[in-house]
Formats: sequence, C-alpha cells, structure tokens
Amino acid sequence: MARHLIALAALGFLMAGCVPQEKYNAMKAEKDALAEQLNKAQADSSGARASADAWKSQLDSILAQGGDLSKINQKLNEENVARMEELASIRAKYEALLNRPNTMVSLPGPLVDALNELAAKYPNEVEFDVARGILKFKSDVTFGKGSAELTPNARQAIGAFAKVLNSAVAKDYEFMVAGHTDSTPVSNPATLQAGHKDNWYLSAHRAISVGKDLIGNGVSQRRLGVAGFGAERPIANNGTTEGQAKNRRVEVAILPTTYRGPSVAGGQDALTAPGPRVTKKAPKAVDLNKDVANIPTGPVLNK
Repeated sequence: MARHLIALAALGFLMAGCVPQEKYNAMKAEKDALAEQLNKAQADSSGARASADAWKSQLDSILAQGGDLSKINQKLNEENVARMEELASIRAKYEALLNRPNTMVSLPGPLVDALNELAAKYPNEVEFDVARGILKFKSDVTFGKGSAELTPNARQAIGAFAKVLNSAVAKDYEFMVAGHTDSTPVSNPATLQAGHKDNWYLSAHRAISVGKDLIGNGVSQRRLGVAGFGAERPIANNGTTEGQAKNRRVEVAILPTTYRGPSVAGGQDALTAPGPRVTKKAPKAVDLNKDVANIPTGPVLNK
C-alpha cells in the first residue's frame, strides 16, 4: 500500500506540476505512518515465528523424555502405595492397643523411664499410659478453643518428647498420632470457618499439628502416622463435663517399627530432615468455644 501512495504522489507532481505544501505534508505523513505499520507487522511476524519455534522445541524435548517421565511417575506411585501400607499397619496396631485395655505393652525400661520423667515434668500437658504404651496430650491445654494451633506450653512438651523419640532408647519404634474429641457437634462459626467442619476434621487437624511439630523437632516422617477418630473412641462418659475433657485428647502410640527401608539415623533421614526451625508468631486469640451453649455448668470446654 505504501508503494501505491508513492506512485500516486509522483503522478500528482507530473500532472499538476506542483502540489500545495499542506497537501504534500499530509501525504508524506500518511506514507510514513503506513511504512511504520508495515515494519511493525513484519517484526510481529518474525517474533511470532520465533515463539512458535521455541514452543515446538520444548514440546519435542518433552516428547523425547516421555519414557523417563513415565518411569518417574510409576516410581512415585509405588512409593505412595508402600507408604499407605505402612500407615495402615501402624493404625491397625494402634487400634489393637485400644481394644486390649488390660494388656501390658512391653517397652524397654529406659524408654518407660524417659516417658515417665517427661510426664512428671509436664503434668498439665501430658499423661503416660504405661500399660498401653501411649502418651496422651490433653487437648484443653494443648490447643486453643476450637483450634488446631498448639499452645506455647504444648510446643515445649512436644520438643522434650521429640528428644526422647530421637534417642537410642526409642530407635526401634514408630509412632501413631491419633486425635480424639468429645461428642458435642461442631457448631461455632469461627471453628467452622477455620476448616474444622466436624469432629472428624478437628481431631485429624490436631493430630496433624502434633505430628508436624514432632517432625519440626527432628523426628523422621517415616516413623510417624496420623489419624483422626472424632468422638468414636471415648475413654470417659460424654454426659459429664469431666468426661468430655478426658475425651478431648491427642494420643501418641509407641509401636515396634514396621519400616524395612533404608536406616533412619538419629531420628531422621535424608528425605525428611528438617531445616532450621522457624518460630511462628502466635495468632491473635479468638474465642472458638463451641461447647458452652450445650453445657449449662462447669468450666469452659476446649473445642
């Protein structure tokens, strides 16, 4: 189109002999604008061609590696299946412990002594059931009301607990972290908004919080499983305030290891060894007590 304009301009000169300056300037400006548009179109075309070539190169590379990616995906699936089987085994042993209340679990003496000392040092936060080999974290002091956030005192107790689990006396054991609640349904809007949709969610989230804090203190993830039982495993009468308080708990069952993979040295392995621990700023306290409306008397309950 620019060439046509130039030809027309030349023809005008030949026919008229001269052109007014204003008309000449307008024609030149239009010609320059059209030439600029042509150059831009050519540049855009070159850029689009280069981009297409780059995408084609990446696609060819991905297709060439298709076999390797398939193998990696297969390996990840196999590892996931093995992990789920390990957790299922831990959970089955944990449930067996709960169903055999009169059976004494045979833990080594030094481990029992270390756990008894821990319970004596943190009597408000934990209890040690030597008959079942279970350490209990009391939810009413381990968490805020209706929350899965650990309190500062609970973090101290968990840190001390992790030292025991990482010591030589516990090297042949793995641990099932199980959360439990009382039977009062979750109803507080703030509790629901925090993601604790019902007692199953709340119990599982609290177990996960304890498990993650143990990992943050150096316990290998390969030695841990987590589960939430909601209100399905009460240890006391849910018809009383005292019974509900006992039912709200997180238990850590200490079980002979079933892991048969690479050795876990010093309580952790290369895949799960934590980096420097970051202390999170405690969130602003919010009253998430969902039980007050259901119990007319007694202390404020922790859910």
